[in-house]
Amino acid sequence: MARRQWSIAGQLFALQAVVVTLLVLAGAAGAVWLARSDSQQAAKDEVLAVAQAVAGSPNLRAALTTADPPATLQPYAEATRVATGTDFVVVMAPDRTRYSHPSPKLIGQPFIGDIGPALSGEPFTVTNVGTLGESVRAVVPVYDDEHRIIGLVSVGITTRAINRKLLAQVPVLLGAAAPALALAATGSWLLSRRLRRQTHGLGPGEMTRMYEYYDAVLHSVREGLLVLTRDRRVALVNDEGRRLLGLADVAVTDRPVTGIDLPPAVAELVASGRDAHDEPVLAGDRVLVANQRTTRFEGAALGTVLTLRDQTELRNLASELDSVRALTEALQAQTHESANRLHTVLTLVELGRTDEAVRLATRDLALAQQLTDRVVGAVTEPALAALLLGKSAQAGERGVDLVIEPDCRLDDSPLPTTDLLTVVGNLVDNALEAVAGAPPPRRVRVFVGAVDDELVVRVGDSGPGLDPDRVADAFRRGWSTKSAGRGLGLALVGQVVRRHGGAAEVTRTDGGETLFTVRLPVPKVAR
Repeated sequence: MARRQWSIAGQLFALQAVVVTLLVLAGAAGAVWLARSDSQQAAKDEVLAVAQAVAGSPNLRAALTTADPPATLQPYAEATRVATGTDFVVVMAPDRTRYSHPSPKLIGQPFIGDIGPALSGEPFTVTNVGTLGESVRAVVPVYDDEHRIIGLVSVGITTRAINRKLLAQVPVLLGAAAPALALAATGSWLLSRRLRRQTHGLGPGEMTRMYEYYDAVLHSVREGLLVLTRDRRVALVNDEGRRLLGLADVAVTDRPVTGIDLPPAVAELVASGRDAHDEPVLAGDRVLVANQRTTRFEGAALGTVLTLRDQTELRNLASELDSVRALTEALQAQTHESANRLHTVLTLVELGRTDEAVRLATRDLALAQQLTDRVVGAVTEPALAALLLGKSAQAGERGVDLVIEPDCRLDDSPLPTTDLLTVVGNLVDNALEAVAGAPPPRRVRVFVGAVDDELVVRVGDSGPGLDPDRVADAFRRGWSTKSAGRGLGLALVGQVVRRHGGAAEVTRTDGGETLFTVRLPVPKVAR
């Protein structure tokens, strides 16, 4: 069984506990060092003050001039030592001979330690080792009335005594350090708990693998992904999302989504915040399928996730398939109609009414040939001619009279054939749909031709017309008379118009006809 690694929260807590403990211990050690330094300095100040007070005593100067100085000075020095709390008060002659000492047996013996500065008239303090051990001592000269040095006074406190005083302060220092350590440990524990909730108890290795896998997946999938936070800022957009939304060279992470130049349909969907399922939207020249939903974790909303799939090619193929299917259905209907007419002609022949049979057959042939001749004669672009013939047959099956205007003329398409078919096919389809529910006579007329360096496509219908307030939406947002918000025909026309820098308009004629007009500039050919 694999040993589970510590979580990031656990490692952080352990690291913080160690760091905080070391800091508190270092602080306590520093406080002890400062306290010891202060204690030593205080001891130096104390022994110097006591030594100067003793050296200035008139009784001391008088005792130094007697025949037996120790008899007077020993009791005086001991009384002073006890009163001041020092460890020794030694009065000596300039030649180091002791006149007083806490150990009476050492009286008369030479003083141990440096006295040179005092003999020169300078009181001083020093840390030295004597008969009582290491001590902080002060040595002060004693002057007579003629300002001659007649003796020296040394007052000292042993290092052991200083350390005892310092140790008495340790409980106070520990009492101050313990709450600080407890407070720091509590803060570290609370922080680790918060971090554990945010990281879900994952270890660094697990989070590293998760990041690497998620980053690789998000940037390699063929769906565009846009993730927003609760405050509508961009948290993530993958490579495909940047490509589909035209954000390849734009820094968008952590920016408000309202400050990003998104395609209008996508911006409207994102701003609404509503859930969307396989909703078609337009982004420039692309037809995208959008899915949007609010993400939640344990009941709390985290943000919004928008996924986009590029279905431009699929839509084009579907449009071509619809055209082929419509043409096939029209041909099938014509086949049935031709069979019916052929049976009628044969029956008339069998009944001996040959003149009527000939008139019926030649009339239908003439009408079909007339339509074909008119279309082929006016439009030499094979694909467009085939499209118009197919739409004519489709209109006939729907009971719609599709008229190719007499002045329609296009010898050669100055634009890509696919763009021309998109414009003409979708405008005609839109017109056929518009007149489908209108009362007879149902009529659609088509004009395609070059006028003043422009390719003009004009399609009129006798349908109910288009609300003027929705004209702009028809070409921009995929509006449809079939199902609001789901059609893309006129929107695809609008894409072609914008791509070629053309114009599109919808007008109403005096005869009550709705007229869609598209003007596309003809590219100039260099000579």
